[in-house]
Order: sequence, then C-alpha cells, then structure tokens
Amino acid sequence: MSADTMLEIKNLQKHFGPIRAVEDVSFTVRKGEVLGFLGPNGAGKSTTMKMITGFLAPTAGTATVCGFDVEAQPIEAKKRIGYLPEGAPAYPDMTPAAFLDFVGAIRGFDGAERAKRVDLAVARAQLKGVLHQPIDTLSKGFKRRVGLAQALLHDPEVLILDEPTDGLDPNQKHEVRELIRQIAPEKAIVISTHILEEVDAICARAIVIAKGRVLADGTPEALEKRSRWHYAVSVVTASAEVPRLKALWNGHPAVAAFEAVEGEGGLAMLTAFPRGGVPMLAELGRMAREAGIRIDEIREERGRLDEVFRDITGKAA
Repeated sequence: MSADTMLEIKNLQKHFGPIRAVEDVSFTVRKGEVLGFLGPNGAGKSTTMKMITGFLAPTAGTATVCGFDVEAQPIEAKKRIGYLPEGAPAYPDMTPAAFLDFVGAIRGFDGAERAKRVDLAVARAQLKGVLHQPIDTLSKGFKRRVGLAQALLHDPEVLILDEPTDGLDPNQKHEVRELIRQIAPEKAIVISTHILEEVDAICARAIVIAKGRVLADGTPEALEKRSRWHYAVSVVTASAEVPRLKALWNGHPAVAAFEAVEGEGGLAMLTAFPRGGVPMLAELGRMAREAGIRIDEIREERGRLDEVFRDITGKAA
C-alpha cells in the first residue's frame, strides 16, 4: 500500500445464502482522488459501501482505511471515515442542531470544539435556515444535507457518500459538488451513484460494477473513448443537403456509419461515426467546404458515458 493510498479494498465478497451480492471487488483510492462508484440498482454498490464502513462483515476480503483494517481495527478505521448512507437516516424528532450536537458528542468532541465543528458542518451543508426545525418536517433534499453534515463533522480523511445528491434540486446539487471539489485535495472520496452527470462533474476516476463485480475502472475520459460517439462528427445542415453530405463522406475510410435526425425549419443533424476511434473532424469539414455544402454547425463528440454504461452493464445481465 503506497503512502498516499487512503482506502484499499482487496477481494471483497458478500454472500447472503445463495445470493452473491458482491463478488471479488478490489480497488484503491488515493489522497485527493474522487472515485465514482457506478452501477445499476442491485449492482452491489451499497453493500460494498456498508462493508467498507464496517456496517456489514464481508464474507471474504479486506477493507483498509488509512492503514487500519476495518474488521481487525474497527475503531481506528471508523475514526477516519465519514459515511453518508443510503436514505440519510437520522432521528426524525431531533432538529439538525440537536442531531449534529449529538453526533459531535458521539465522536468525542466537547465544549467549544464541538460547537466549532457543528458550526462548520452547518455552514458547509448550508443548513442555517432549517437548523431548528424537526428533521421529520424537512424536504428530502434538506434531510440529505443533514446526513452530509454529520459525515463531514469530524473532518474525516475518507468520505464514503452513497447517492450524495439524491433528492437535491439543481442548485443544491451544484452546491454539494462545489463542496466536494473544495475538500477533495485533502481526502479520498468515494461517491456511489447511478447519475452519470455526477461522474463528469466531480470524479477523477470511475468504477463500473454490475452483479457484484467490477467491470471497468478508469478516468471518465478513458470510459468515454469506449463509446461509438467518441470522435463522431455531428453537423447541422439543410435537410436537402444530407444525402449529398452522406454520399461525399461515405467513401472516407474513417467513416463507419451515419445517423440523421430531422429538425425544425428545414434543418437536420447528421452524425458520422468513426471507424476504429480515428479523429476526422478536420478532414470531413474540409471536404464539405470544398464541395460547397453549407454547414451551420459542426462539432466533434466526446463520447457518451450513458452508452458505455449500458453496454458494460448490459453484457453482465
């Protein structure tokens, strides 16, 4: 385990009788890294997180947090973990102020130190306006933010966040993502999600899991390169020009296929898909200009994570 590795998962398994919820999952997360943990519902994401945080004992394998084995040294490991579980459970009759004070006490903080940590967690999760309302009366989004505040209160080195933006409106999602970016350089953060925009927004790396197994591990850019849309060229042009443009580009060795979508006002979008992931924007644009075909817009596609996600997880079905 290298010096900057803060979370190390080795061959983690969890079986519930004949059901293999998690099967041989391994990965590491370094300081400063935000890892997206992706998978469809029932893939084993939440079960893996419960084992990492010590809520479930693994059938086999180990989880090590900052050098401490979660099973063999649970107190030392859990001191260094901030956990936002699925559903953000809290005491419904408590106010956020009382709940966070309670969490601070459980974490071993007293007096002014506890008050300081509660105030910082409240500010980070932007809870000031609902601080003295019963948690049961709060919206789903605010309940989620209370859960996030308790995970941050002791300033842990490792954050395990299960669907952190679930139930938040677009503005709240943006605020939570900004908070994660701010604190990420000093922490190792794992975000379990099925929302692919989360990966693009804040993750440096992503793991795709299905049926309890890791099927892909790489940067968002590396995963996007597995999409047929990577290096595809999309143009907006007059509908009447689409057949001419297809005929012009059809003979180019880098072009594998086309897809056309009719728009409004006599316009259409034509997409040329590459063969073998070869860039072709400059060449296709030049060919259109030399042929005198008017193009209103032309762009090179990055690749689509949703397509890659469906392809990877669909093969595991």
